[in-house]
Amino acid sequence: MRVKAIQNIDGFYKAIRKCKGRVELITDEKDVLNLASKLTQYIGLTRVFSNPDIEAFEIVCYNAEDYSRLREYLVPAE
Repeated sequence: MRVKAIQNIDGFYKAIRKCKGRVELITDEKDVLNLASKLTQYIGLTRVFSNPDIEAFEIVCYNAEDYSRLREYLVPAE
């Protein structure tokens, strides 16, 4: 799913911890961030959110149940 923002970052992180499959954030530059990694969450997501050139990114869930957990925190890109 193409996403332009994540609302309620703390809730999103808590939902990520409950995910059973791999969840990735993919930038337009094709950087792939594994969101299961705490280091990636803090360093990678900070970089993505603080970069005004990144207008949208993709969240990929390899388990459909995980997408259901995360959906409420994602603001879709148009």
